[in-house]
Amino acid sequence: MTLSTPSSAPPEPAGPLDPFKRLLARRRARSQAVPGWGLAVSLALAVLALPVLAVVYLAATPDENVWPHLASSVLPESLRQTLLLGLGTAIATLAAGTATAWLVTMYRFPGRAALDRLLVLPLAIPTYIAAYCYADLLDYAGPIQSSLRSFFGWTTPRDYWFPSIRSLGGAILVMSAVLYPYVYLAARATFVQQSVCALEVARTLGRSPMGVFWAVALPLARPALAAGVALVLMETLNDLGAVQHLGVESLSAAIYATWLQRSNLGGAAQLATVMLGLIVVLLAVERIARGGAKVHHTTGRYRAIPFHDIQGWRGYLAALLCSIPFLIGFVVPCLLLVHYAFGHAAAALAGGFLMAAWNSILLATLAAVVALGFALLISYAPRVAPGAATHFAVRSAGFGYALPGTVLAIGVLIPLAALDNSVDALFRTTFGISTGLILSGSIAALVYAYVIRFLAVALGGLEAGLERISPNLDAAARALGETAGSALFRVHLPLLLPALGAAGLLVFVDALKELPATLLLRPFNFETLATHVYAFAALEQIEAGALGALAIIAAGLIPLVVLHRAIAGRAGNT
Repeated sequence: MTLSTPSSAPPEPAGPLDPFKRLLARRRARSQAVPGWGLAVSLALAVLALPVLAVVYLAATPDENVWPHLASSVLPESLRQTLLLGLGTAIATLAAGTATAWLVTMYRFPGRAALDRLLVLPLAIPTYIAAYCYADLLDYAGPIQSSLRSFFGWTTPRDYWFPSIRSLGGAILVMSAVLYPYVYLAARATFVQQSVCALEVARTLGRSPMGVFWAVALPLARPALAAGVALVLMETLNDLGAVQHLGVESLSAAIYATWLQRSNLGGAAQLATVMLGLIVVLLAVERIARGGAKVHHTTGRYRAIPFHDIQGWRGYLAALLCSIPFLIGFVVPCLLLVHYAFGHAAAALAGGFLMAAWNSILLATLAAVVALGFALLISYAPRVAPGAATHFAVRSAGFGYALPGTVLAIGVLIPLAALDNSVDALFRTTFGISTGLILSGSIAALVYAYVIRFLAVALGGLEAGLERISPNLDAAARALGETAGSALFRVHLPLLLPALGAAGLLVFVDALKELPATLLLRPFNFETLATHVYAFAALEQIEAGALGALAIIAAGLIPLVVLHRAIAGRAGNT
């Protein structure tokens, strides 16, 4: 038998000295901070914040002040329809996403596992593509109304009533059908992480399964549901193609019309400031809705959530209820597009599909690379230059995701046009030549807008990747003579490759689908897949744009599958 001798060194005292040690560690980290990184992050943040400042400046100093006219005629109706659209979409997505997530998480019924995967797929369909499909399907000349007239012998619209898809109600239906997965994913991830003990205690106290849902599960999921609804509302505010096609005069459509149809950029900027105000209010309400509550487990032991079997016709009814959002949001638009694509592939190819696809891939790739560069700089800076400034930069850099594309386009165009005019004036006076539009008339403006809009996507992925890298590796690299920059490239980047790939893929797909900013900032005769589909839909020729729409949807399916696999793996009960 071997006896172990106690260590001669006494154990370190715990308790009161621990906060003191942490304070010393923070001060030591600040003393080793690299000032250049803080400056670089500040410059990057200034570049990203410039469009917002430009919108506010132009709104305050327009060449022609049309605000009284806009405030009395355009703004009231646009604001009313925007608020009603957001409220209706929020209620519908909250109901559909929460109900389906609860059924899939807590109950076993026919097709549950498959539906868990299928319910996220509508998120791959942009709102404008869904609007084009349903408008073509449900319009007076569409196949459904035509079949009804043929079957019943109706000849004029006075013979029957059919709800108009080109209305506020139609827009709420279409947007809810493709945006509810934001709430579903948030609710599903929350429900699978809730304590089984809390749910079982509620049952022992006499609560029914629905009583447990309303009294325990739903309040605990409130922060996640608020975040999901906030994402839905951001996408609703950003939408342009769907509201235009369905005849809804939202703020986004009013900004577009004031800029291009009324030729008043200053008035568009003034409407854009109203949109910025709505975004600030939305973020504040979302923060309040979370309530500041933090829910955590009090034990390290986890148990899988026990399923409740739904037998007989009730099980098939549950499967049907979960299938309806998927059918409306994904199956119907995709079947219609596939039908059109097979019958009009030649027209799509002749209409510039291949060039639009190449332009989209080029733009999305450039945006992903530049966004990853900015995100890597901003997320790495707190490790080498900790302080209030760098942490503020990380928190505020993702604000661009909340900016609608119409607002962002105005903000990008103003500084780039000013820079182009300054360069042109300099070359005219110095060399007697005109340089024209160098930046504002090129794809550089589009890449700039994409980077601001989707930087939050890249930043979230890289922050999560860096958190998994121990700070001890930084200290070891610096002890071996590496600088902050060389440690990033030689130590961190190889470890961050999976996070870089995932973040870059998400930015690529989001940039591929972006429509409002692309419409307003693209060079002349420059089409992407989004504008290619938009152009055919504006001519009521969605058949010719079906191939481009399917390409966008196919690209959007890839990150959805990866995201769902991560959530399902965390759940452990799929």
